[in-house]
Amino acid sequence: MRISFLTALTLLIGNTTFAQSGESESSVAPKYSNEFLAIGVGADALGLSNAVVAQTSGVTSGYWNPAGLTGTTKWLDVSLMHSEYFAGIAKYDYLGLAHAIDDKSAAGFSIIRFAVDDIPNTTQLIDNEGRIDYDRITTFTAADYAFLFSYARKLKIEGLSVGGNFKLIHRKVGDFAKSWGFGLDAGATYQRNEHWKFGAVVRDVTSTFNAWVFTLDETTKEVFTLTGNEIPQNGLELTLPRIILATHYKTDLGKKGLNFSGEIDLDLTTDGRRNTLLKTGLISGDPHMGISFGFKDIVAVRGGISNMQYIKNFDDSQKLTIQPNIGIGLHIKNVFLDYAFTDIGDQSTALYSHVISLRLLLNKPSNALAKE
Repeated sequence: MRISFLTALTLLIGNTTFAQSGESESSVAPKYSNEFLAIGVGADALGLSNAVVAQTSGVTSGYWNPAGLTGTTKWLDVSLMHSEYFAGIAKYDYLGLAHAIDDKSAAGFSIIRFAVDDIPNTTQLIDNEGRIDYDRITTFTAADYAFLFSYARKLKIEGLSVGGNFKLIHRKVGDFAKSWGFGLDAGATYQRNEHWKFGAVVRDVTSTFNAWVFTLDETTKEVFTLTGNEIPQNGLELTLPRIILATHYKTDLGKKGLNFSGEIDLDLTTDGRRNTLLKTGLISGDPHMGISFGFKDIVAVRGGISNMQYIKNFDDSQKLTIQPNIGIGLHIKNVFLDYAFTDIGDQSTALYSHVISLRLLLNKPSNALAKE
């Protein structure tokens, strides 16, 4: 299964409104702008249906809630993840690094790439004499990149940590379109006692800006016109703030090393009505939750539900659908290996994906090793 050049650019244009030719550039805030940043990182989190904003700790906190970076206990915390969606068409990759500066602060860096490769460019399929020439077909890549620079610090109030992200975003569709953007995230976590922990994060707290530039040649513009597609113009795209509130609970089950934890998160989007469980004209709320059963922090079995929404049937009746996720994790010394089986849509879509992530905790190299 492949997608065409026109499909790729039409999807891009459909998510963004740009200034008309001859007018000054305008700023717009379309729904689902930079939505690739809402997919998530770490198979452990995906197995919990992304309900980790309160409990997150260590390297992946740079994505979920930067305040959780204060849980970095080693000199370097490294995480890697690869996943594929839509029958392998779209590939999602993540690399995260976190460093404990001292016992009160930590810094992190994350890279995310979401891309569709080898998209056929058929705009040159027909030559000047009207003949179809398949040798004129080329391919290109549509890719989204995000670079997150994170910092977190424990405050004087016991159990309270705060953190922030500066993120740089680059999106590119072959040689035809590209954008650069930047934004800020802010987060906090509060460990009340050994059982309860709370978290909050505001993504795109000042809105995230993406400046788009299109470089279409005359032949491509002509194809767009003949096929009834809008010719895009340069412009500025805004991603409005998203607020996530979270509550996490953990307890031991007897004295045999068994434990249980559960978290409930509520995502509040500010870009108008969405098809979520809670919705108004201004704010929409998307609750999701995850639970985990573990044994001595060595093995954990996870599950969660998210993407709860009502779908209208042909007879105008509605039914509630959910997105289920399951996962398992293995922790041996300084190595974490996690797996998740996730559905990126609802039950009617059933686009399941296998996700694997690896996390390594590295000690500071010794002086002798450093000299070598």
